[in-house]
Amino acid sequence: VLKERMPNTPFQMLFRGQNILGYRHYPDDIVEKMIVAAVKRGIQVFRIFDALNDVRNMRWAMEVVKREGAHLQAAISYTISPVHTIDGFVELGKELASMGADSICIKDMAGLISPYDAYELVTKLKQAIDLPVQLHTHYTSGMGSTAIIKAAEAGVDVADTAISSVALATSQPATETIVAMLKGTPRDT
Repeated sequence: VLKERMPNTPFQMLFRGQNILGYRHYPDDIVEKMIVAAVKRGIQVFRIFDALNDVRNMRWAMEVVKREGAHLQAAISYTISPVHTIDGFVELGKELASMGADSICIKDMAGLISPYDAYELVTKLKQAIDLPVQLHTHYTSGMGSTAIIKAAEAGVDVADTAISSVALATSQPATETIVAMLKGTPRDT
């Protein structure tokens, strides 16, 4: 019903690779049936990720999305630790691009990306791959808005925000705040 009323609005879903929408591993045939059914119902963009950035858990879903003709947005699950580096995320972005991604999403579900790390990661991804880069961050740490601003300065193509009535805290930065911060700049909406 929604797609009938909004035919020109691209519908997107988050897809956990072999985990589909949950937290258990599903067989390939179930992953395939879910994607085919979602495309049939109007989903046009699939943001596919694996919480551990294990591309083996993303590969089959990515192949099916491409086969079905939908937009494949492969996501890098952003986190911080001694083994998670900007350069490591860039290498992952290059691997996801080589697997057929139509765009790359930096998926910062914990709101951990600092403004300057967002700037560096977006800059390096844009240099390494010829795909649109999107930033999805939460406001949990309070850095979300400034991370988006620095990502915008680095050339990010899209940043996820939420209308102010449901923004901040564990949600995304407020749309109105980002629009106001970018007013009068080259990224003015």
